[in-house]
Amino acid sequence: MSAVDAALSLGHGPPMTTTMLDLKGLKCPLPALKTRKALKPLEPGDRLEVHCTDPLSVIDIPNLIRETGDKVEISERSEQRIVFLIEKVGAAA
Repeated sequence: MSAVDAALSLGHGPPMTTTMLDLKGLKCPLPALKTRKALKPLEPGDRLEVHCTDPLSVIDIPNLIRETGDKVEISERSEQRIVFLIEKVGAAA
């Protein structure tokens, strides 16, 4: 079980919904841009699980989250993919 799966199964916080965003194969800047777009309609407490393969996403997505004020709960990296579990904190950014 991955860290992301464990956090989801343990109820790490009381999320309203978790949305999966598959960005595998996309290159910079698309993962960050699509993550920003996917975060906008979410309500506080909702989670976005982002799967990507672009090595630059480990820099771009955390920087995006610092800008939006949301929270990266878990990030996980393997040879095949990078996964971020992001919680929407405040009003739509």
